[in-house]
Amino acid sequence: MANNQARAAQFCLRCLLILIAVAASVAGSFAYLSLDLGRLLSAQAGSEMLRFLASFFPPALSSAYLTKTAVGMLETLAVSAVGTLCAAVLGFGLALPASGMKGDALRTLSRLALNLLRSIPELVWAALTVLAVGLGPFAGTLALALHTAGVLGRLFAEALENAPRTPARALTEGGTPAALGFLYGTLPCVWPQFVAYILYRWETNIRMAAILGFVGAGGLGQMLYFELSLFRLPQACVVIIAMLILAALVDAASAMIRASLESPRGRHVTAHQVG
Repeated sequence: MANNQARAAQFCLRCLLILIAVAASVAGSFAYLSLDLGRLLSAQAGSEMLRFLASFFPPALSSAYLTKTAVGMLETLAVSAVGTLCAAVLGFGLALPASGMKGDALRTLSRLALNLLRSIPELVWAALTVLAVGLGPFAGTLALALHTAGVLGRLFAEALENAPRTPARALTEGGTPAALGFLYGTLPCVWPQFVAYILYRWETNIRMAAILGFVGAGGLGQMLYFELSLFRLPQACVVIIAMLILAALVDAASAMIRASLESPRGRHVTAHQVG
């Protein structure tokens, strides 16, 4: 009993010290950056923000501009979908050696490649790809694919490392080639995780694809940057609404796909397709 009380007291003291260190860091950050929240919460700041928001309305709802915005939505959707698909293929290719299936040397090299890909933000990748292939959706697709490949590859590798070895081992011990053992023994165990990771990154990329337009990668982001640069705020309002609608539609579609895969019928179909 005495030992438990001593451990509890030591644990509480450690938590208290951590909280004090975090509070001191936050306070020091505010002091170093000279952040004045009072200016943000003042009546003048509130009135200026309301005046700025009111300048976005009413939105520009002409048929010609709505058609142009719809084309931008389709371009943004295509950039996010193709970028995510390419990232899934590249990430899976790097995840196989990164999970240790091909030896320690390839594991180290592939993990370094994955770390490099995901440590560079999408906006930086977009700036580089714009210089390489020029302005347009191709640059945005490459930027999303490169960064997302690093993220998905690491997630795939972790899933493969934690997958049960028994099914694949049983197949290989029965004379099945190693590739088929992986296909029929290991992959079905991690396939639901792979699909969930891909759908989550697609949801993230649909938002990022809209932002990449600010560096010339096409889509709604490029439209928004253009309209804001010319202070055409009603037109910018339409683009922002289109971004929100597109994100909501992708979230709903992703949720429906996950629900179908989690249902008993969806699991049966997935298992049949993999097998």
